Amino acid sequence: MLGALTVHTVLVTSDGGMDNAIVVDAARTWLAGGSPYDDRHFLYFPSAVVAAAPQALLPRPVLDVAVPVAVVAALALGWACALRLHRVPLRSRLAALGLLGLAAGFAPFGQLVRLGNWTVTAVLALPLCLLLASRGRWVAAGAVIGVAVALKPLLAPMALLFLFARRWRALAVLVLVPAAASVTAALFLPDPTGFLTRTLPFLVRGDDAFLRLYEASPAAVLPRLGVPEALAVLLGLLAAAAGVVCAYLRWRGPGPTPLRLAETSAALMLSAFLVSRPSYNHYLLVVLPPLLAGLPYAGAVARRPWFWLALVPQLPG
Repeated sequence: MLGALTVHTVLVTSDGGMDNAIVVDAARTWLAGGSPYDDRHFLYFPSAVVAAAPQALLPRPVLDVAVPVAVVAALALGWACALRLHRVPLRSRLAALGLLGLAAGFAPFGQLVRLGNWTVTAVLALPLCLLLASRGRWVAAGAVIGVAVALKPLLAPMALLFLFARRWRALAVLVLVPAAASVTAALFLPDPTGFLTRTLPFLVRGDDAFLRLYEASPAAVLPRLGVPEALAVLLGLLAAAAGVVCAYLRWRGPGPTPLRLAETSAALMLSAFLVSRPSYNHYLLVVLPPLLAGLPYAGAVARRPWFWLALVPQLPG
């Protein structure tokens, strides 16, 4: 299944997928002396430009093959980390059937591979971070999130988990790694403040017609149903605030540490997805593996019917 998906992606995409192409084109622009932020759809920190530079130097036929293979490998590794977080053997039926179910039954999995979206870094980094934290290696966990944020700031809300746990050194590492990487990278750009002066205002406005077609946040979806935009934004903010409160209560609640880590993190990330602009349905793949791998626990969220009902809209087809 994974092999077929990889081969299909290689055959039908270029530059490793439409989303990967945006980042690689930004790196090519930089290497040619231009500003990567001339493309308003490039929404990453300056550190991502430098990280994408090796791809920009590869021949396109090599890139077309290497990126889908790397994305599938990262998704599989993320699932493996989620399993080990909950101490599930990698040769168990859950390990095999879970990966097969994600690939065949969860549409965002295939979307992420075909797009080559850098969300894949978060899909790998989140369970790896939680695995390290569950073993007491919080500073290393903070470094993992920091590197992921430097590549794509999707996991920035995970700082709240470190705040809940009062892991101050780890939190400092989480913040300093992407900050140092981005500031250093920005010094080599012709437009060092491009992210602040172009990208941030664009994200705050969230008024891009192309991105709006694919957005899944309440602020984007509810106005399509006739809800005033201001009310939609307010509802999203209230829901996100409630989600953060629920995340804190889950962290303080009972249960095995791995399960608390997974469910608290999922609540934080889902809350962020409610208000982030843009927000896409493939972001769900970030939180699903750590939750799904928690099935062996009697009180796990993944054992409740509403968990599976919520996934129905993401079935392929």
